[in-house]
Amino acid sequence: MRTIVPGPCPYCNTEIEYLYKTENIPYFSDILIISAICPSCGYRFVDTQLLKNADPVRYELRVETREDLDVRVVRSMTARIEIPELGVRIDPGPACEGFVTNVEGVLDRIAQAIRTAIRDGDETERENGRVLLDRIECIKAGKMPVTVILQDPMGNSVLVSDKAQKTPFVEDEPEACSE
Repeated sequence: MRTIVPGPCPYCNTEIEYLYKTENIPYFSDILIISAICPSCGYRFVDTQLLKNADPVRYELRVETREDLDVRVVRSMTARIEIPELGVRIDPGPACEGFVTNVEGVLDRIAQAIRTAIRDGDETERENGRVLLDRIECIKAGKMPVTVILQDPMGNSVLVSDKAQKTPFVEDEPEACSE
């Protein structure tokens, strides 16, 4: 199914088209992809939602080979992605977008965010950013194994691979009060 619904851009109020499209993810579920791009101001919106009620999910994938970079990642706007070996955690927030990509695409998104931070950082931050970019290149070359963790309290995300392990969902620990 593909439906286009006109509506205002939330930033500049220009009339834009919101695309609603369903897609079947094999061995998983039908998903709804919602997207919009404003030609006037550049606003972009993308989200994915499962078309079923789901329990919270947590997936872990050990990325060890170049082939593992091709594993499909379906991330809703409520999901968190972690790569502990890089010290990277991408939390959902008000401007969070869902997306469908692969592990390499997630690494590319992280690398782009690091490049942006390098431009505005001090020398220590720039050096740390360069180290992370080098590590990402090693991962993409299949020379550095990492773990990708995808966790979604709404159950609308998945790592599509027989190699991905579905593990128990872990609630965030509330921060302790300090006096």
